[in-house]
Amino acid sequence: MMLLLPSLYLSDAAARGSALLRRWTFCAALLVAFAAAGPRAHAAVHPVPLDKNTDSAKCLECHEEKSKGKHVHTAVATGCLSCHEIRVNKDVTRVKLITATPNALCLTCHGDKKAADIKGRVHPPAVRDCITCHDPHASDNANQLLKPMSGGEKENLCLSCHKTGLNVPEKGSRHMALDGGCDTCHVTHKTGAEPTQENRFHLAKAAPALCLDCHDAKDANLQKAHNNQPFATANCTQCHDPHQSDSPRLMAKFQHVPFQGNGCDTCHAPAKDGKVVLTQPDAKSLCVTCHDDKAKTIETARVQHPGAAGDCTDCHNPHASSQPGLPKTDSVSICTTCHSDIDELRKKSVHHQPAFEQGCATCHTPHGGDNEHLLRAKGNALCLECHGPDSAPKRVEGEKILTIFNGSIKLPEDYYQKNKVAILPLRYGLGHPVEYHPVSDVMDPSNQSRVRTPLSCLSCHQPHASAQPNLLIRDQANNTAFCDNCHKNRLNMKETTSPGK
Repeated sequence: MMLLLPSLYLSDAAARGSALLRRWTFCAALLVAFAAAGPRAHAAVHPVPLDKNTDSAKCLECHEEKSKGKHVHTAVATGCLSCHEIRVNKDVTRVKLITATPNALCLTCHGDKKAADIKGRVHPPAVRDCITCHDPHASDNANQLLKPMSGGEKENLCLSCHKTGLNVPEKGSRHMALDGGCDTCHVTHKTGAEPTQENRFHLAKAAPALCLDCHDAKDANLQKAHNNQPFATANCTQCHDPHQSDSPRLMAKFQHVPFQGNGCDTCHAPAKDGKVVLTQPDAKSLCVTCHDDKAKTIETARVQHPGAAGDCTDCHNPHASSQPGLPKTDSVSICTTCHSDIDELRKKSVHHQPAFEQGCATCHTPHGGDNEHLLRAKGNALCLECHGPDSAPKRVEGEKILTIFNGSIKLPEDYYQKNKVAILPLRYGLGHPVEYHPVSDVMDPSNQSRVRTPLSCLSCHQPHASAQPNLLIRDQANNTAFCDNCHKNRLNMKETTSPGK
């Protein structure tokens, strides 16, 4: 089907300018697309006419394969019309689901899988669409999976999204458990409210119990590899990557220098009665023998972090970690374990990348600092370190990293491009979100020492997460209604009130 715009409208559009013409063209393209999609956008046209009261037996005359297989969905036994609906309009028959989306249909029976009602991390495909992984009718695989959870890249369902174990460096290592299948260790729908490793990674068991199902802690070679230190009760994944590593023996990417050099006796005395013995009375006393600068920071900070006043090993793994700084979990969860209010913000659909991916320490100083909320800079200076026109991340020679905040934070060299970091075109504190709009306090023209309108990045944006794009406050959408928060009079946009009033 072709959509033709009357020449009258086209000429009118030309008269009003190219902007209107482009808008017409865009609308025309949309209508053509919808026309091309035809009935498939709503419900498929059935190839033969059906009566609206057609029963499942009639469906199976053509679709018998939907009821056969090693693993058949129990819903098939209840009849096709438990999930599908037949609509007859004159001589056209359409077959559609009884709900708007496949995911909504699945949740009518599998309500326990509804992501909105689950506290904890949900496997992302389970949030969007069940049929990403499952066949709704029948399959040769357990749980009606489209593919098995084992095998090579082409055969393994998990490897459709995850590339774990596929690109191991020549001198690296790969966990043999991968050959047994991902379900050797993982239960994809397992989750829980507590941010434990078991819940966050959908593990069948928590480490070390999971690891000890295959690895015997009494094995002499294994004991020798651990310098005869007791390891059977340790969390194996604090030192080892459970999938693959660039190093031998699945060692984690970042290692504590004494541990990396096999200098266990720097921190450990020989084990006694099956227990670890340190060379100092406690963990903090041991850490400060090398890291006394951190101890001074913690003690003298104007704004102190209560969490840093405890044992160093409350937050850090003394051996190895998958991330810089050796956090015991990851650079976000290590903080949200205590800051549950921030963890709740994960449920919002739009996240500020540093807050939930790069790590809380991108913006906050974890050991203590001079600024409120342990922020690395005051006011807008924090945001403009990345988003300002003078943002100047420095490259580290010989390494594929950038640094910000005077070298205190390291970022991957492609961080700005990969995350599409917006650089604001500000001049003299003006220019966002539109030209000449201020981004900081507006002073009273008659008294430059007095603030007429308080303004900062946080006047409009949330720093962690939002339910809408652009992280606008109160989860508001980016439209003129948002501008009305300050600009009450649209006839005079210079007339403003303080944000939120």
